[in-house]
Amino acid sequence: MKVAVIGTGYVGLVSGACFSEFGHEVVCVDKDPQRIAMLERGEIPIYEPGLDNMVARNVASGRLTFTRDLAPALQAAEAVFIAVGTPSRRGDGEADLTYVYAAAKEIGTALAGPAVVITKSTVPVGTGREVKRILKETRPDLAIEVASNPEFLREGAAIEDFMRPDRVVCGIESEAAREVLARLYRPLSLNEVPILFTTLETAEIIKYAANTFLATKITFINEMADLCEKVGSVDVNDVARGIGLDRRIGSKFLHAGPGYGGSCFPKDTQALVATAQRFGAPLAVVETVVASNDRRKKRMAEKVVAACGGSVKGKTIGVLGLTFKPNTDDMRDSPSLVIVPELQAAGATVRAFDPEGMKEAKKLLDVEWSADAYAAAKDADVLVIITEWNQFRALDLARLRQIMKAPVIVDLRNIYKPAEMKAAGFRYVSVGRPSA
Repeated sequence: MKVAVIGTGYVGLVSGACFSEFGHEVVCVDKDPQRIAMLERGEIPIYEPGLDNMVARNVASGRLTFTRDLAPALQAAEAVFIAVGTPSRRGDGEADLTYVYAAAKEIGTALAGPAVVITKSTVPVGTGREVKRILKETRPDLAIEVASNPEFLREGAAIEDFMRPDRVVCGIESEAAREVLARLYRPLSLNEVPILFTTLETAEIIKYAANTFLATKITFINEMADLCEKVGSVDVNDVARGIGLDRRIGSKFLHAGPGYGGSCFPKDTQALVATAQRFGAPLAVVETVVASNDRRKKRMAEKVVAACGGSVKGKTIGVLGLTFKPNTDDMRDSPSLVIVPELQAAGATVRAFDPEGMKEAKKLLDVEWSADAYAAAKDADVLVIITEWNQFRALDLARLRQIMKAPVIVDLRNIYKPAEMKAAGFRYVSVGRPSA
C-alpha cells in the first residue's frame, strides 16, 4: 500500500524505512532541504545501526523515496503518518504540539482523496481528537480517518524493535482505520506479534505510561545504589539481579548509572506530569522520579570530585562517552551535559572522547577533544566513564595505568569489576558497589 511519512527525524526515518522493508511504497516528506538532499545522496543524518543499509536497499528497489513536496507525496496515499517533533514546552513541561497541528492542517489541505492520518509522534492524551477536528475543519469534503500508533523504539536497537516488536498499539475510531493499520502491519501479524486496538486516548496514554514506568525503574535502582553505597558492603548489581529474577519485576532497566537521558524519557515524564496536573490527577511518584533524576546527574559530578580528594581545581579529567547511551549519536538530555559543565565550574579541565557523538557534542560542550580513549586518558588525574560503549569495556588497563597522571577511574556505568581494577593498580569508584 502507499504510505506517506511526514517528518524524517529519528522516528519518521526509521518508520519509513521499516514500512518499505515490509513491502509498502513509502514517501518520506520533510521541509528541511538539507536533510532531504542528504537522504537523496544516500547519507543518513542520524546514527542508528543498520539503518543506512536498509534505506539504501529500499531506495534501490524504488519502495522508499524522499521529497519536500507534500501534495505529490499524498497522491493515492492510504496512510499518512505524522512523525514530527514534540519537544518539551518551556515553562510548564507540556509537549509542544505546534508541529503536529501544523502538519495536520497541511495534510488536510494537500489530500486529494480519503486517507487515514496516523499520529506516530509522542503526543499527550487528547491530541488525536484535536488532529481530527483540524482535519475536519480544513477538509469537510473528505472522509479522513484519524488513528494513533505510538512508537516504542530504543535508540541503537530501533530496527530490531520495529521489525520484531513486543506489541503494536493502534488507537482507532473506525473499522476503516482498523483495516488500514491491519494491512500495514500484516507482516507482523503473520509472526503472531500482538496488535492491540484501542481508543485514541488509550493509545496516547499507553505510550507515556510505558516510558514513564521504565524511567521509574531506572530511578528506583539508582536510589537503591545510593543505599548500597551507604551500607558499604552491598553490590547493587547483586540487588538488581536478585529482584530482576522475579518475573513480576524483570531484569531490564535495572542498571544503576548516572540517570536517564535521551529524546524520550526526560520529555515524556515531564509531559505526563503536566498532563496529569491539567486533568486534576497529580502523579506524585512520577514527579519524584523527574526530580530524583535531575538531582542524580549533579550528584555524579560530586562523586568525581570526591574521588579526586574533594577538589578538581587545576586537574585534568578524561571523559569517555558523551551520548546518553551507546549506539547512538543522540546528546539530548545526556547526563554528560550536566556532569561535564559541573566539573568545569569546579575548576577542572575536561578532555573527552565519544565514538559517534563528537559531532553533536561539539555543538553543546566546550572541552578538549580527543581522537580516542587513550588520548582522553593521557596525563589525566581521573578517568570518568559516562557512556558504556563496547569499546570502553576492554581497555588496556596496563596502558592506562602508564599514561595517566593518577590511577583513578570513576565508572558511572559499572562496566568493570572492582577486583579487576584493584589488581591493575587503580583506585576504582563505581555506582552502588564497594570501592576498590
